[in-house]
Amino acid sequence: MIPASLEEARWDAFVQGRPGATYAHLLAWGRVFTEVMRHSWHGILAARGADVEGVLPLVHVRSRLFGKYLVSMPFVNYGGPVGSEEARVLLARQARNVAGELGVDLLELRNQAPLDARDGELVRSDRKITVVLDLPDSSDELWTGLKAKVRSQVRRPQKEGMTALFGPDHMEAFYRVFARNMRDLGTPVLPFTFFEALARLLPDHLIVCVIEHEGRAVAGGCGFVFGGEFELTWASSLREVNRLAPNMLLYWSLMEEAIRRGLTVFNFGRCTPGGGTHRFKLQWGGHDQPLPWSQWSPTGVVSTPSPDNPRFRAAVAVWQHLPLAVTNRVGPILSRSIP
Repeated sequence: MIPASLEEARWDAFVQGRPGATYAHLLAWGRVFTEVMRHSWHGILAARGADVEGVLPLVHVRSRLFGKYLVSMPFVNYGGPVGSEEARVLLARQARNVAGELGVDLLELRNQAPLDARDGELVRSDRKITVVLDLPDSSDELWTGLKAKVRSQVRRPQKEGMTALFGPDHMEAFYRVFARNMRDLGTPVLPFTFFEALARLLPDHLIVCVIEHEGRAVAGGCGFVFGGEFELTWASSLREVNRLAPNMLLYWSLMEEAIRRGLTVFNFGRCTPGGGTHRFKLQWGGHDQPLPWSQWSPTGVVSTPSPDNPRFRAAVAVWQHLPLAVTNRVGPILSRSIP
């Protein structure tokens, strides 16, 4: 096992050409987490001689309020060990060793494929799932394959004059919608500098889209392109215009953009199985894809902090009623510690 800092030249070359690797494995994330989020990055590379056989990015998230976590990768849905099966096992074991040395409450490896840990110390968590849609060659073909109800819901915001705008220049507009939606959900928002860093360090992999209505953004999404797939990682809309379904136009516009770019898979991002968000994503004709994350905890912690946890229910209710100016100031400080 070799510290990734000694092998930077080979890290991304391996990730770019390895089946099972994702946008979350790219080395630029190390800078995002260390320079912007102020967390410790513990990337590990497995090699046999001159040949790279696997990589594992790890981030140590510490908070007196929420606890200590070692996660691969925080705030996103993937990042677990990737490489040959032997390398993945070795990387997972090394992650367990690092977690023990750091004294964390929970180690979480966000795998895309099930992990054979072999030593029995890691347990599988299926608390989250994603939905993926295989994209056809043209948006016309995709359109005709949608249910009539879905097509009607996409047409509604179009009839209201809503339009889709793409590009990093719309990041601030996206963030305004995102921050307000997070407040309404009772969840601290990630700092704007986090998204700025993504646009700066991962420009070829990031897509930003906003839906504009009467001169202002009413919905927005941000996600990643990698290996023929687009994942919509963050999506939000303003509650007061939800009756006009701007979120439907957002998803449709991003699907059209993915097809225009020659991508073959649209990934809707993680959700809780059976929840309303899960049902919303399934209506587009996709299918479930498990997120078989692996975990280890010395104290029985089963997840990173979540607003779904009854322990945080009262705090969520209070947060939803705070002024936006307050949540936009305090939220980015808190969210750094909620991986």
